[in-house]
Amino acid sequence: MLRQEARLSFLVCWLICPGRLAAQAPAEPYQPVATMKQLMVEIIHPASNEILLVINRGGPDAEREWAAVRRSAMTLAESGNLLIMRNRAPAWVNEAKKLIDVGAAAYQAAQSKDSKALAVLADPLDASCTACHKQFRPSIFPPPR
Repeated sequence: MLRQEARLSFLVCWLICPGRLAAQAPAEPYQPVATMKQLMVEIIHPASNEILLVINRGGPDAEREWAAVRRSAMTLAESGNLLIMRNRAPAWVNEAKKLIDVGAAAYQAAQSKDSKALAVLADPLDASCTACHKQFRPSIFPPPR
């Protein structure tokens, strides 16, 4: 009887073992829709430009401008996540994480309506785009001769 209970316990454990369940789960719960070019042209470029334009104009003034910066900052931060989705661009993970970081920092600055903190992010925002483009779009930034 004890032997039969041990077998039954082993069978139950084997059937519900977390590793076994994970192996049966679907690989990804999401489905990429946009191409990399669409992400860049339709989402990332406009969001980064909006933030940089506001900074270059002296920072947001009215609540409407702060709200626009918050939206653009959150868009950039979440776009970094889109860039590192599986089957998207695994080699871009480090650069995408920089985009996430600068987007999150810009969101925090906009949330607290801190123009100085936002202005400090102009160079890191530009650098996150430029570093990625230099590495992955050499036609935009050809190497020096």
